[in-house]
Amino acid sequence: MPNRDDAQLAHDLATSAGALLLELRTTGLVGRELKDAGDRQAHVHLMAELARLRPDDGVLSEEGVADPARLDKERVWIVDPLDGTREYSEIPREDWAVHVALCLNGVATIGAVALPARGMTLSTGRPLPQLPPHEGPPRLAVSRTRPASQAVALAEHLGGVLVPMGSAGAKAMAVVLGEIELYAHSGGMYEWDSAAPIAVAAAAGLHVSRIDGSPLVYNQPDPYLPDLLICRPEYAKTALEVCA
Repeated sequence: MPNRDDAQLAHDLATSAGALLLELRTTGLVGRELKDAGDRQAHVHLMAELARLRPDDGVLSEEGVADPARLDKERVWIVDPLDGTREYSEIPREDWAVHVALCLNGVATIGAVALPARGMTLSTGRPLPQLPPHEGPPRLAVSRTRPASQAVALAEHLGGVLVPMGSAGAKAMAVVLGEIELYAHSGGMYEWDSAAPIAVAAAAGLHVSRIDGSPLVYNQPDPYLPDLLICRPEYAKTALEVCA
C-alpha cells in the first residue's frame, strides 16, 4: 500500500537528484565524462536515499543491476537517475529529466519528474490542472534524430506539427504543461523511461497507455517496455486508431 508520504518522497528525491546534476554541470566536466559522472552520482544518491528511507521496498534503476528479489515485492521504486544523458551534456539544454516512480503491484501509481534546468518538478502529489485546448494544429513530441513512424503518421493524419525534443521525461512533461498535445513513442524504451512520466501524466488527467491501448505494466522480469502514448483525452481515440 502507498504511504501518505510516498508522493512527497518521490518529489523530493527527483528534485534533489536534479540539484546534484545541475551542480555537476558547473564543475568543468564535458562530454562523456559529464555524462558518466551524472549517471553515476544521481544513481548513487537515489539508491542511498531509498535504502535509508524505504529499505523494505524493491528498486529498479537504469544505472543499477536488477535485483530479482524486486519481482516478489508489492512496492517497487523505478528510477531513471538521468533521462536524456546526451541533452544533459549539451549545456545549456533543458530537455533532460530525473524520474522517480513507485509502482504498486505493477502499476505506476506515484511519480515525480524533475526538469532541473527549468527549475521545476512535476509530481502526482501536486498534479497540474488540465489546460484549455490549444488553438491551432496539434503538436506532437518526437525524437530529435529518430522520429517514431507512428508519430509521423499521426501528425500527417491530424495535420499536426512535429516538435523535436530530447528525453522521454521532457516530452511527456511537455504534454502535462500544455506545450504539446501528444507524445506517441514506438522506438523502444524501458520501464524506467516511462514509469514516472505516465504516473504524473495520468494524475493530470491525460490519456496514458501503450500504443495499442493496453495498460503499461511495470516490475516485469524483462524491463523492456517499448512504447507508450500520452496525450490529451480528446486525441486518444484517433491516436490509438492510427498508431495501433
